[in-house]
Amino acid sequence: MLRVQGLASAYGRITALKGVDLDVRRGEIVALVGANGAGKTTLLRTLSGAQPATAGRIEFDGQDISRLRPDQRVRLGICQSPEGRQVFGPLSIEDNLRLGAYTQPRQQVAGDLEKVYAMFPVLKEKRQLPAGTLSGGQQQMLSIGRALMGRPKLLLLDEPSMGLAPLLVKEVFNVIAALKEQGITILLVEQNAFAALAIADRGYVLETGTVTLSGTGEELLSSEAVRAAYLGM
Repeated sequence: MLRVQGLASAYGRITALKGVDLDVRRGEIVALVGANGAGKTTLLRTLSGAQPATAGRIEFDGQDISRLRPDQRVRLGICQSPEGRQVFGPLSIEDNLRLGAYTQPRQQVAGDLEKVYAMFPVLKEKRQLPAGTLSGGQQQMLSIGRALMGRPKLLLLDEPSMGLAPLLVKEVFNVIAALKEQGITILLVEQNAFAALAIADRGYVLETGTVTLSGTGEELLSSEAVRAAYLGM
């Protein structure tokens, strides 16, 4: 579904991605793990078009999308739940969700809202309240729900468990597993490397803008280098 070849991106003179190659196959969960500053968020932002690529190629469903605007990528089915949730605090929860559907035909929005509310009942209860009144865990649910409103073929999840209590982390990972069951392909960036690799079909390790290791989730979990660097073992 997604093929990335030689992808590079920079912030001014600082090169954040240095020729990244990766593939995501239809129906997979692919985890991207690495230390802070490794380039994980930059990679997701470059895939969604929020950050320009300076070299390389991004292919989605066989189409070169390297130069497409972010909204054109959303229309093709690439939707992102960004790091730090980035909900619109003063707007109601329902308006936040509706914003996620801005590329979609109006007649399907009500049905899609109900699907998100079925997945996250607390959002339905509070749907008229400002999004800023939600707890961190509820805002994360809203951020994922907003991305789902775009009907993603490929869902980019950036640090969905960041700052959450252990019980909520478990809940978020249950949601990710349920989304895979629904046929959504997921590229997951996650500081909790153990939890991410445990549910991933495959994974990539990113270090200072370069992929240094790749393999199945199981292979990376049992890799001595990964265990020492990211799992504290």
